[in-house]
Amino acid sequence: MTRNPAQTLLLLMLFASLASCGSNKTKDGPPRSGSASIPELPGDAVPRREPKSRYGNGPVYEVFGKRYTVMDDSSGYRERGVASWYGKKFHGNLTAMREPYDMYAMTAAHKSLPLPSYVRVRNLRNNRSVVVRVNDRGPFIDNRIIDLSYSAALKLDMVGTGTSLVEVEAIGFDKQAGDRPTRRTAAVPTPSPAPKPESSNKIYVQIGAFGSRENAQRQLSRLRSGGIGIGFIKEDASRNPPLYRVRLGPIKGVLQYDILVEELENMGIMNPYLVTE
Repeated sequence: MTRNPAQTLLLLMLFASLASCGSNKTKDGPPRSGSASIPELPGDAVPRREPKSRYGNGPVYEVFGKRYTVMDDSSGYRERGVASWYGKKFHGNLTAMREPYDMYAMTAAHKSLPLPSYVRVRNLRNNRSVVVRVNDRGPFIDNRIIDLSYSAALKLDMVGTGTSLVEVEAIGFDKQAGDRPTRRTAAVPTPSPAPKPESSNKIYVQIGAFGSRENAQRQLSRLRSGGIGIGFIKEDASRNPPLYRVRLGPIKGVLQYDILVEELENMGIMNPYLVTE
């Protein structure tokens, strides 16, 4: 469809006006190198019980013609995918909770978690993790699950690449212990592991786990016929009977992951799962 100049200008103004971390990052970035105003990196956000915000909690909202539903509760939420980050372009702008965005605070944006929420974000490549307070909406880009503040991204060692493959897990509260935070999948929260700059996990995309090698081989053949030739079958002999896991990889980075996800969706394979070794 051909648009006239007035329509094109209107669309450009609409996109530019969305003060959201899902916007184009071509003019975003870290603070100016050598700036004396850059503070020391903060510690992790400290989870505490907070009332649900009057702002940014939907229950349904729309951005760029796509509708999003806000979760009633963050309990049990865990997801793996791509994290991005936003910096000086949005520093000082109001978040979805009507709080000023602080690129030096340990915060994040998420499309559907209730505001505020607390989550632990782990970089799957190097095992570094941080705890952040979710107080904003975004990122409104396909295949991105969370947008981190500059400080959080720096602590995860992902500022230079701009994106990273991560695991995001919600931190809730133990109803029997008042305001003591707990991860829903563990009885007691564990502290962030010490940074391990030397470690580097191998990351794979798992397509499925099958009880028979024949079914796994059938899925692998389907992938290869679709042009995806980096698949293999990993036998899990610790299970009885054994499981045969169909995996792709190792994945070199977010770009390769994005391409794979699109190719898999075109084949009708949805929600591939990231695993590390």
